[in-house]
Amino acid sequence: MPYYPRNMHGYGQHPPHPHWPNDAHVAVQFVLNYEEGGENNILHGDAASEAFLSEIVGAAQWPGQRHWNMESIYEYGARAGFWRLHRLFTQRNIPITIYAVASALMRSPAQVTAMQEANWEIASHGYKWIEHKDMSKDLERQQIQEAIRLHTLATGQRPRGWYTGRCSVNTVDLVSQEGGCEYISDTYDDDLPYWREHNNKPQLIIPYTLDSNDMRFATPQGFNSGDQFFTYLKDLFDTLYQEGANGMPKMMTIGLHCRLIGRPGRIASLTRFIDYIQKHDKVWIPTRLQIAEHWKKTHPFVKRDLVPTQLDRQAFIERFGSIFEHSAWIAERAFDGELAPANDTAVGLHFALRTQFRAASADERLQVLLAHPDLAGKLAMAKRLTAESTNEQASAGLDLLTDEEREMFTKLNQEYTTKFGFPFIIAVKDNTKASIVDAFKRRLSNDREREFETACAQVERIALLRLKAILPD
Repeated sequence: MPYYPRNMHGYGQHPPHPHWPNDAHVAVQFVLNYEEGGENNILHGDAASEAFLSEIVGAAQWPGQRHWNMESIYEYGARAGFWRLHRLFTQRNIPITIYAVASALMRSPAQVTAMQEANWEIASHGYKWIEHKDMSKDLERQQIQEAIRLHTLATGQRPRGWYTGRCSVNTVDLVSQEGGCEYISDTYDDDLPYWREHNNKPQLIIPYTLDSNDMRFATPQGFNSGDQFFTYLKDLFDTLYQEGANGMPKMMTIGLHCRLIGRPGRIASLTRFIDYIQKHDKVWIPTRLQIAEHWKKTHPFVKRDLVPTQLDRQAFIERFGSIFEHSAWIAERAFDGELAPANDTAVGLHFALRTQFRAASADERLQVLLAHPDLAGKLAMAKRLTAESTNEQASAGLDLLTDEEREMFTKLNQEYTTKFGFPFIIAVKDNTKASIVDAFKRRLSNDREREFETACAQVERIALLRLKAILPD
């Protein structure tokens, strides 16, 4: 089975209600990235200087050289920006999460002490703030372990949250394997936390953000003034607050950096935003660890009994080969085609099966129609229907017909089959006995081409209803 690993479905149309404390309409969470002293630098054993997220937009790395100006910009974050932000958040009594690069913590003893005295959560931001995309799994695993070791030395306890940031395709799996983290944030794919399984082990994911993030002060087409930052945050907050008031609360994350928002010309916009949200009643301002603890209590991991894309070929065909009546070849072709997490729902798997049915030749689709039994026909009387067909026909009372009704159905079946060459097919669970009879009579006036497509559409509908009986939406 060609497996497409990206999950394009998530919670789908109906995300869970988070039930934030005090029935808050939105959870607003502030993250302060502490990277100063952990960035690319030949002093740290790196090949080149740093080039990312500074006042020098478009900077390039300098191989084998120190970049004095870049270093100085980062040092501002540690020396001045951090303390300005520390005063703001402690004076407002706002709890925050620090994404702390372990090597940076080891070079900032006063800042670590201040973080702990403020009772801020200190999560891991990796060993060094460098790119991981080209690292081997073994090297990245070693760096994760070293980050945990240094973090524990600096703070007295191992990190319970994780965000690498400049991650690789292996990062989330490797941190999950390492264990010990209440959450991982190296995704940007949702407005709510969610559970992710890796090697049969559940890991909570709390997605991070790159849009409501001061990094856009240092990127092309980003924010070039505090007013733009404030307006964006306000619009985001207002939208989520209203969604929460309408019964669908979400999470809002704000990403910050000491050397960026810590500048006096920018921090005023953050202050205005904090003033704004503190005028609203239904707002919860937690750390990410508090979100994780709440989610685990409110929405604990529940392992699904049936996950289609986790079945082997034989089990998949055995389980879903009868969704299209006596046509296991449709399940076979679906399995041999591309499947993904989006196909693990009723709608998703129906899409995959339906695609194979639609892609089949006209003769193959005709054989699927011919595989269906007559409604209230001889097979039903002899109790030789499939379990699915038996339940479906019973749902409309077709197993309890009077002699007169049975005679009527027999006559309609014969007239229909004679005209079209295949049995009358209808999604019985959508209908009553009376509406089925009406459809019988109405569809007898169709020409064969139109009725063939109508019957095929009903076959697809029956398949969807069967899947909805066994899989989540």
